[in-house]
Amino acid sequence: MMYKFLIRPVLFRFDPEDVHHFTFSFLKFIQRIPFVAHLFRSLYVVKSPELEREVFGIKFPNPVGLAAGFDKDAKLYKELSNLGFGFIEIGTLTPKAQPGNEKKRLFRLKMDSAIINRMGFNNQGVWEAAKRLRKNKNVLIGGNIGKNKLTPNEDAIYDYEICFDALYSVVDYFVVNVSSPNTPNLRELQDKEPLKNLLQSLQNKNLSKPQARPILLKIAPDLSDEQLLDIIEIVKETKIAGVIATNTTIARYHLNSENQKEMGGLSGKPLKNRSTEVIRFLSEKSGKAFPIIGVGGIHSPEDALEKLEAGASLVQVYTGFIYEGPGLVKKINQEILRQNL
Repeated sequence: MMYKFLIRPVLFRFDPEDVHHFTFSFLKFIQRIPFVAHLFRSLYVVKSPELEREVFGIKFPNPVGLAAGFDKDAKLYKELSNLGFGFIEIGTLTPKAQPGNEKKRLFRLKMDSAIINRMGFNNQGVWEAAKRLRKNKNVLIGGNIGKNKLTPNEDAIYDYEICFDALYSVVDYFVVNVSSPNTPNLRELQDKEPLKNLLQSLQNKNLSKPQARPILLKIAPDLSDEQLLDIIEIVKETKIAGVIATNTTIARYHLNSENQKEMGGLSGKPLKNRSTEVIRFLSEKSGKAFPIIGVGGIHSPEDALEKLEAGASLVQVYTGFIYEGPGLVKKINQEILRQNL
């Protein structure tokens, strides 16, 4: 309550990207003070054997994770884990550092509890993140990987392979991001043949390692039923571990905010129903053949439970975390325990 009525109104007066950097610095600084990290854990972490989930061979302490995009460069995963997340997904990372798209590129749609971003995979490069992750002791990490903006699609496989090799020893699972709307032509890699070639190439590399890592595919909510059926077929053929549904959308669903026409991917409450539809479709049509991580429009425990009931094994939050505050993760975990799910 304090976040929504006292802290958020102040933060929302300022540019969202500036607030993002301020929040990073604040969380980093304050948790260096003795006992503060412990205080955060006591406030936000819910521990129970009944929350634990074993999914694609990994034991998660709870099923609520932070989606990619918040901690792009793996600078804050330790501090964020103290806010109750069961796992943190870093990235999207690319082989070479890149600045992303020109500012202003992040917009709040306050009347819709939503965000539009066109960040464009801004990051310091995969090797820098890998270096930071070597210090990780016990935070479950997903590595979200992509291609550089200037890399043509026909060479994209090489970018993903570079990222895979760089992160292999420091992440618990991989996410192949071909669904961001903010890198030119990236979504063309979701077409059946290019996608199958990319995933098979990564899976071949994966299986040549001493211990294979789960590889997941992050898909757009804007795919047709026919394309989703192709996704099911490709996942089964390549034997990757699962799917993250969904990324941001280029659609605009009955929005009320003035800046709704900004270019970029829309996230938040307006995405909730479509992402749940995609989860349910994949789960039912595949016969629950693979795990799904549900993400998109989770702003309450009820939203998270809806995705779990639709067929998700785990859920992730991002925009809901920004609008509802860190208490959201705790509330979701408490409700999962209460419902005995």
